Amino acid sequence: MVLDRLLGAFSNDLAIDLGTANTLVYAKGRGIVSSEPSVVAVFTDARGVDRVRAVGKEAKDMLGRTPGSIRAVRPLRDGVIADFEIAEAMLRYFIQQAHNRSAFLRPRIVISVPSGITEVEKRAVRESALSASAREVYLIDEPMAAAIGAGLPITEPSGNMILDIGGGTTEVAIISLAGLVYAKSVRVGGDKLDEALLHYMKRKYNLLIGERTAELIKINIGSAYPVERPAAMIVKGRDLVAGVPKTVEITTEDVREAIAEPVNAIVEATKAALERTPPELAADISDKGIVLTGGGALLDNLDVLLREETGLPVMLSEDPFTAVVLGCGRCLDEIDLLKDVSIRA
Repeated sequence: MVLDRLLGAFSNDLAIDLGTANTLVYAKGRGIVSSEPSVVAVFTDARGVDRVRAVGKEAKDMLGRTPGSIRAVRPLRDGVIADFEIAEAMLRYFIQQAHNRSAFLRPRIVISVPSGITEVEKRAVRESALSASAREVYLIDEPMAAAIGAGLPITEPSGNMILDIGGGTTEVAIISLAGLVYAKSVRVGGDKLDEALLHYMKRKYNLLIGERTAELIKINIGSAYPVERPAAMIVKGRDLVAGVPKTVEITTEDVREAIAEPVNAIVEATKAALERTPPELAADISDKGIVLTGGGALLDNLDVLLREETGLPVMLSEDPFTAVVLGCGRCLDEIDLLKDVSIRA
C-alpha cells in the first residue's frame, strides 16, 4: 500500500480512449501523447510461443503483408476486448510509451468504454489495465467522455445529444445533470463501413481488396450524402475470376452506394434516441441540435444527411477524433467530475 502511494506520487496519470480502430493516450499535464492504431503484430516462435513483435502504426503497416509466423491482431472488436492477453500487451506498451518506457510507474488510468457493454466486458477492460501496471482504473461511458471533450454543459439540467461514431461502435446518448438519460450502443462504425466496401468491390467488380485499401477509399472519396463535385479513385486488388492483379476506378457514388446500409443503421439509431427523449429534453435538443464526435463523424456529408433525416441542427465537434480522450483527460484534472461520471464497479 505504501509502495503504491510512493509509485503513484511519481507517476503521470493517464486517460485512454481504447478504441477498436485507434488508441489515444492523454497524460495529465502534457495533453495527448500517443495516437496509434489498435493493432498488435504477434510472432509465433518454433515452440509455438507468441511474442509481441510490434504495436500501433508499425503493426498496422504489417496488416495483410505478414509471413506465416507473424500475424497482425486487432485485440478489440466492436468496442470490446476480444483477445485479453494481446489487449493487455498493447495497453502495457502504450502506458510505458507515455512514461518514456519506465516499467516502475503505476498511474491512475481513466478509460472510456461503450455504453452498452456487459459487466464481464467491463471487468475485462479493468483487469487488462490493472495487469498492464495501472494503480487505479476508472471507467467512463464513451458518449459521456465525448460530450465532456466536445465542451457540452453536461452538468446542467438541460438536454445534450451526442453521437459518437468510432471504429467498432456508434454511441448515441442524451445527457443531462451528468447522467445518461438515454444511451444506445450499436455495433456499427468505421469497421462496418470498410467491410461494406470490401463486399461491394467483390460483388460489383470481382475485385478482392484488403482492409487498409477499403479504409483509404472511405477516407479519400467516401460520402454519406451526394456531393457537389464527385471524385474518383484508382483501386488495386486481385481479380477473383482470373486470379491476377487488377485495377479499377471507382467514384464517390460507388462508395455511397456501398456504405448505405451501415450509414442507415447510424441514422436509425439517432432517430430511435430522439423518439425516446423526454419532452422537456427534446425541446432543449431541438434548440441545441446534435453534436457529432469520433473518427466516423469525419465521413463527408454525414452531418448533412443527419440534418436532412432529423430536421435538427447537426454540428461536428471541434476535433471529433480526439473528443473522447480529451473528455477522459478533463476528468483526470477535475476529480469531482470524475466521481460524478465514472461507472461504479
